[in-house]
Amino acid sequence: MQRQIYTEDHEAFRQTVRTFLTKEVQPHYEQWERDGIVSREAWLAAGRQGLLGIAVPEEFGGGGVDDFRYGAVLAEEFARAGAAGLAVGLHNDIVGPYLTSLATDEQKRRWLPGFCTGETITAIAMTEPGAGSDLQGIRTSAEDKGDHFLLNGSKTFISNGHLADLVVVVASTTPDGGAHGLSLLVVERGMEGFERGRNLDKIGQKSQDTAELFFHDVKVPKENLLGERDGAFLHLMTNLAQERMAIAVAAITASEELLETTKTYVKEREAFGRPLAKLQHIRFEIAEMATECAVTRSFLDRCIEDHAKGELDAVHASMAKWWATELQKRVADRCLQLHGGYGYMNEYRVAKAYTDGRIQTIYGGTTEIMKEIIGRSLLG
Repeated sequence: MQRQIYTEDHEAFRQTVRTFLTKEVQPHYEQWERDGIVSREAWLAAGRQGLLGIAVPEEFGGGGVDDFRYGAVLAEEFARAGAAGLAVGLHNDIVGPYLTSLATDEQKRRWLPGFCTGETITAIAMTEPGAGSDLQGIRTSAEDKGDHFLLNGSKTFISNGHLADLVVVVASTTPDGGAHGLSLLVVERGMEGFERGRNLDKIGQKSQDTAELFFHDVKVPKENLLGERDGAFLHLMTNLAQERMAIAVAAITASEELLETTKTYVKEREAFGRPLAKLQHIRFEIAEMATECAVTRSFLDRCIEDHAKGELDAVHASMAKWWATELQKRVADRCLQLHGGYGYMNEYRVAKAYTDGRIQTIYGGTTEIMKEIIGRSLLG
């Protein structure tokens, strides 16, 4: 099917992204995978190419274009290249909206120019050792000390954990307030008492620095409160739809790309004296995956279009996220099986796609949480 959601401007931007990936990412990616972290120079290069802060107002150095379709193009091309380590989507689509919608003018002047150039890399810290999707379980606390908050606690599984110069931390500012006693505090590199733990050893996405963060009596100025005090729950719920859409877009694109790789493989690989593609079972497997991808892509494109117009609700974002990421998991498993023993070898892209993509059904809200959101909307 011919896709209808992108204009000539979006397609021109796609070419810019592809050139960036070819020149600035792919030649270095294997080294980043070995290092467990990407180069800061790659972030600066992304800034120079206009890939950061697309939705940030021009007065703060951004692109001034609040159109999620540009973020979707980025997500598609990074997924197609298998370059999950450079977390541009996290920076733009997840942290960015908090800064552009909640920050004061003074905060925007402080943080957004570096956000757009790549000099200020960002992260968001919600998950804790004892609290994942359940925000009521957050134990990191911020005690009001008059002109500052005294922050104590820890976070884990934080993407960009080592690289981040600015971390949006979810912390309890009202004891016993539960999910409605949480606030967003911006912790900056160099604040006394802010420490980073080990770079976590993951099964995939090796070049994405994922770390533990520790806060020991960190004095966070009141000027670093982002949004309303005790308003984090509402702020988080407002922005989660875009995070889930970005994950879903990457998931369907990764599925499509892996299917194309596998189609090529089964045409070339022979068994019993003929190409695998001549075997009926193989053709059925490919036909099923292609149909699932086509149906999913149609739904995702509608969701992208709706979100770009500000019309996508949390329920349909949750549908998109759980369906597309579970599809990605199935496609990766089936394509690896069709590669046989070669699929288990890291030199084949399917092996890396299998391990890199496994996190997709977990972060941004697990599949089970997505189903709960959908179920509540239908049944109360």
